[in-house]
Amino acid sequence: MPFLARLEKDDRAALLALGRPLDYGPRCLLLRQDEPSTHVLLVLSGWTKVTTLAANGYEALLALRGPGDIIGESAALRGRPRSATVTTLGPVQAVALEQDRFTSHLTDAPHVMLRLTELISDRMRSSDQRRLEFAALGVRERLAILLLDLARTHGERLPEGVRLTAGLSQYELAGSVGSSRERVARLLTELRQRGIVDTSRRGLIITAPEQLRRIGRGGRAG
Repeated sequence: MPFLARLEKDDRAALLALGRPLDYGPRCLLLRQDEPSTHVLLVLSGWTKVTTLAANGYEALLALRGPGDIIGESAALRGRPRSATVTTLGPVQAVALEQDRFTSHLTDAPHVMLRLTELISDRMRSSDQRRLEFAALGVRERLAILLLDLARTHGERLPEGVRLTAGLSQYELAGSVGSSRERVARLLTELRQRGIVDTSRRGLIITAPEQLRRIGRGGRAG
């Protein structure tokens, strides 16, 4: 559940009133890895991607953050540089809160701090699950699970299946499953040839989700 959805109406309004509204276009850089923390962002509409860059230049996609989500809270609370880069996927409306005002508000409103702590705990559990999947599953299985998750969170139902609306490139999909773009491209070609997905100018459409679930559980589609 997004951060703002965890708050009572009055608490949500009070928090948003502390910041200033901002509008961003597609593929805009919001936060940069290793930069000092100066503010947090509350997303009102649109979607962003959270990525981190390894020493060897590999870019991993850590998460997608959308309406109601908070971004940059960990660095703000710890007073440390940003641990990841955040970029918009499309148009985004957000509210920016200066770090000092944000942390002072949490001190004055401990129940809001509790909701934030719960969110951070949930994100840590999700990260632990992701590490478990990386250790136990192959790229094929991880890609299947990712596509099903995207269908649930960023899916538009069509007569022929579910179209993914996140607009992630093959490079970004690869960064999410810890593989290369070439490997992901080959797997998508295989899934298309098996009739499990369809790729066109409309984007990627999952046409056989049950077969994709079977792959995610370690089986092979028929």
